[in-house]
Amino acid sequence: MNRSLFRMGLGLLVAFFGFISYLSTTVKNPVTGEKQHVQLSPRQEVALGLQARQEMAAEYGGLYPDSALQEYIEQVGQRVVRQSSAARAGYPFDFHLLRDSQTVNAFALPGGQVFITAGLMKRLQSEAQLAGVLAHEVGHVIGRHAAEHLAKQQLGSTLVTAVGVAASDEQGRGRQAAAVAQVVNQLAKLRYGRGDELESDQLGVRFMSEAGYDPRAMVEVMEILESARSGSAQPEFLSTHPNPGNRSQRLRELIAQTYPNGVPANLESGRDKFSKNVLPRLAGR
Repeated sequence: MNRSLFRMGLGLLVAFFGFISYLSTTVKNPVTGEKQHVQLSPRQEVALGLQARQEMAAEYGGLYPDSALQEYIEQVGQRVVRQSSAARAGYPFDFHLLRDSQTVNAFALPGGQVFITAGLMKRLQSEAQLAGVLAHEVGHVIGRHAAEHLAKQQLGSTLVTAVGVAASDEQGRGRQAAAVAQVVNQLAKLRYGRGDELESDQLGVRFMSEAGYDPRAMVEVMEILESARSGSAQPEFLSTHPNPGNRSQRLRELIAQTYPNGVPANLESGRDKFSKNVLPRLAGR
């Protein structure tokens, strides 16, 4: 009985210090103004993204073998960053086109490494749509969503240890409890949450508009992704970026709030240039 109480007390102590560590690492985001629990510095986020980019690219067949298209992706992405308030964050963004022509996805690593697959790229119809996809991923980086998840993961790992300590016994039930808790902890990190997606949509609309792109292209992207569904299958983008309700409608409402008098005529779509210079190069592979 005394041993059981001791183990429980020790487990609670481990959990307590885990919570204290998590709650004490609060920083203010320079772009969103949000107070966040993150344990990585921006420099550490950049280093983590650089270390992981080659491995992540390899999972999608490597980079697309067309230097002109790679340069084009980089130019559009850098325009979104440098001509918007995203530049205030100071992340050294890089934008990459992946070889995979079957998977429909885009994602970002901590610190500014942004990727889009050829499978998604060839479904787009304008430069503004591409800018919208990249701006959304930039929003995840600026929002430090991955860093927040890593901080929660570290807290979860601490709680897993605490569960194992509190429930341990000679029969190994503590190891089983810790294993179950670990699985739950992993499942919680598989994809972005509703709040992350809403914030990235908001930031994406903001960044692409500031860079001179028509934000209505974001709505078109959502409609393209929805139309890409076939049976029970769905684009990987919609798996890793869960749909927070009626996303297209939410984007329309956001754009209407941003531009109550209508979207300015000087915001461009780049549809003709995209159709003439980009899509033929993708079709030829």
